[in-house]
Amino acid sequence: MRQSLQELAALYQNSLFAAAFSICKNTQDAEDVVQDTLIQYYTTKKEFENEQHIRAWLIRVAVNKAKNITHTFWRRNKVSIEDYMETLTFETPEAENLFETVMQLPEKYRIVIHLYYYEDYSVSEIAGILKLSESNVKTRLSRGRAMLKEVLKEEWDDDR
Repeated sequence: MRQSLQELAALYQNSLFAAAFSICKNTQDAEDVVQDTLIQYYTTKKEFENEQHIRAWLIRVAVNKAKNITHTFWRRNKVSIEDYMETLTFETPEAENLFETVMQLPEKYRIVIHLYYYEDYSVSEIAGILKLSESNVKTRLSRGRAMLKEVLKEEWDDDR
């Protein structure tokens, strides 16, 4: 017995997500598990006895995939930004505050700001590293600086 992928997704997506989320404790990982499970169903040549057999197989695959995610090197060695901040030393409290603010920026701005100011790469070097045009790097630097200025200005205004 085989069911269409659309039917399975409609029937079991929520229960697969719940099973994966209970293990991963992370929405994005649980969504990935559901997608990977449905892809594995689509690519498998296995014949199923009935609908209960399909459901049990899907749940088992989702649980195994979720467990695999929790055992990856990345998940075992992931450190929160707060824990990472404790390992760093800064010359002044202002430098620490600035670094924390940079780390709060959206990723595409945070990366170019970090590479430019903390790693001392030039615009052309950053463009090569990130495979972007130099004008794109300049734009991201400018927008990142504007975001930093706005946040830091608000904090400075609050301190007065």
